[in-house]
Order: sequence, then structure tokens, then C-alpha cells
Amino acid sequence: MGKLETNKQQKLTSLLNTAFNLFTTQGVAKTSIAEISQKAGIAKGTFYLYFKDKYDIRNRLISHESSKLFKNAVADLEEFSIKKDEPLGFEEKIIFIINHIVDELNSNQTLLTFISKNLSWGIFKEALTTKVASDDINFKDVYYEMINAEDISLEEPEIMLFLIVELVSSTCYSAILYKEPADIDTIKPYLFKTVRAIIKEHTIR
Repeated sequence: MGKLETNKQQKLTSLLNTAFNLFTTQGVAKTSIAEISQKAGIAKGTFYLYFKDKYDIRNRLISHESSKLFKNAVADLEEFSIKKDEPLGFEEKIIFIINHIVDELNSNQTLLTFISKNLSWGIFKEALTTKVASDDINFKDVYYEMINAEDISLEEPEIMLFLIVELVSSTCYSAILYKEPADIDTIKPYLFKTVRAIIKEHTIR
């Protein structure tokens, strides 16, 4: 990566980090582009070279933070798979990734609140397919690679993923933030059982 590209990436990272800190402490509505730019140490005009408006940076932040969650989960899955004598099947890989993400959200409730407040399937779908920062991953590609690596056929795999994401995100929001109807550790076995049922329902035999 050349010096110019490195400088651009540093500015992008600074804007993302600053916006995330402001959005999670004072809310999107009370945060201005001028404030984001000033605290990031970047001219306000430069902001528009990267983002259309503050809602654009909010959406791309969700993509970026979601990508980091998946990236960490996939990296741990790969490390676990190397150590394990037998490779995990598709269903177990999905459960492993979900468990990892749930644990991260449980330990970072600020991130959970931010994502849950601003998440829609359209934004999340973009998060699965769009790289915001250079080190982000395209989870949709990873997802289909996991499917193709197994001797498995799925009916409407994107709908299946949508159902799992909706289930996990709403469950995390209620169980982690409000302990409703129980805390996340109590809910987890039932959550995983339901995810397995969704996968089985979409598996073509």
C-alpha cells in the first residue's frame, strides 16, 4: 500500500472511530458532521470525500463493526478447526460463529445497543457484502464457501441467513440488555436449538 493510500485509510479509520464514539455517547441525532470532523482532526470538506452525510457514516459503521464481529468469529473458527482432529460440519460452524458473536456483544453492550438501534436487513445485507475498511471481510462469501465446502443443499440460503440473523439479534437485544425473558446464558441453549431447527428446515434431503 502506497503512502497516499495509507493516508486515506488512516483518515477513514479516524472518522469511523470518532463517529462511533460520538454516536454511542450522545446519539446520532445530536452529533454533527462538523463535530465528527473536528474531533477526528480532519477538515469538514474532507468528510464528504468519504461519506455523503452522517447517516451514510452511521450505516457504514454498522457494516464495519458487523464485519469485525464476523472476522473475529471466523478467525477463531479457523483456529479451532486447526486444533480439532475432526473438521466441524456446516451446522456446527454456524453455531460456533453465533456463540462467538453473542459473547462479544455480551461483553460490549455499547456496540450491541448501537447496532440494534440502527440495524435494518438492508444495512446488514450491505454489511455482509461491502468492505468499508481494507481489512473488513465479505461474510456473504465466507457463508457460501462454508455451504459449498459441505455435502449440503439449502433451500433459499439467503432467507435462512436472514431468519437466523433476525432471531439472534432480537434475542441478544432482549436477553443481554434487559435479561428478558432470561439472561443470555440461560437463553443460549434454546437459541442454538432453534437455529439448528431453522437450518434443518432449509436443508434439502
